[in-house]
Amino acid sequence: MKWTALLLPALFLALFGYALFKKVRLYDCFTEGVKGALPLVCSLFPYLAAILMLSELFEQSGLSAAITQALSPVFSFLGIPKEIGGLVLLKPFSGSGSTALLSELFTTYGADSYIARCAAVAYGSSETVFYISAVYFAGSKKNLAKPIAIALFANLLSVILGCFLCRIM
Repeated sequence: MKWTALLLPALFLALFGYALFKKVRLYDCFTEGVKGALPLVCSLFPYLAAILMLSELFEQSGLSAAITQALSPVFSFLGIPKEIGGLVLLKPFSGSGSTALLSELFTTYGADSYIARCAAVAYGSSETVFYISAVYFAGSKKNLAKPIAIALFANLLSVILGCFLCRIM
């Protein structure tokens, strides 16, 4: 067994030992923390449920495939292989869906292929923008169009740069 596997349990034991030394009532502190988290979970749930349902609807409706097909000339112009266009479009909506798509690309093209390398870079350099927005801005009364547009643009730039680097390396 590697020592890194013992790191987290050792950290918990050290924390419990320190709390006992300081005479902190661990269970009471834990339940107080959970009580404080429940209102947060209740306020986040509608946003997360909406994002998860909309991302699944986006994929299942065929809209994702249609947009991918329509944007493939633009992606090709930008240096993004058309095979990873679906991943580039799906990643801002769904982390698990993009993981499945990444796995499918690895299986189809091989893990060492140019397509797979570009897909891995695209997956790793982008974020689930709408999920993160739902979590961080839940309950915020601010207009989210500008931060979301900036995040999506940054995702696209990171994919373009990543595919360029994959091409020259």
